[in-house]
Amino acid sequence: MSLVEYAEFLVGSLVSDAEMVRVQSFQEDSFLTLEIMVPEADMGAVIGKAGRVANSIRVLIQAYAYLHESSKVHVNIEAF
Repeated sequence: MSLVEYAEFLVGSLVSDAEMVRVQSFQEDSFLTLEIMVPEADMGAVIGKAGRVANSIRVLIQAYAYLHESSKVHVNIEAF
């Protein structure tokens, strides 16, 4: 499972419609940027109270990247 697929699975389990989650990856210098797009209605579930869920998502994705790809990952979560 690639890093993008892992992020889609992880965030897809939190939203009402997993098919609406979009994840794109961009390689920049020495790190990889993942841009996670979720519907506006599901943004509260993905961010969580005081951003705790979003921080947990970032930690899990960074740990997965460390174990499988050994590159630094920045995660951006946005709504559409």
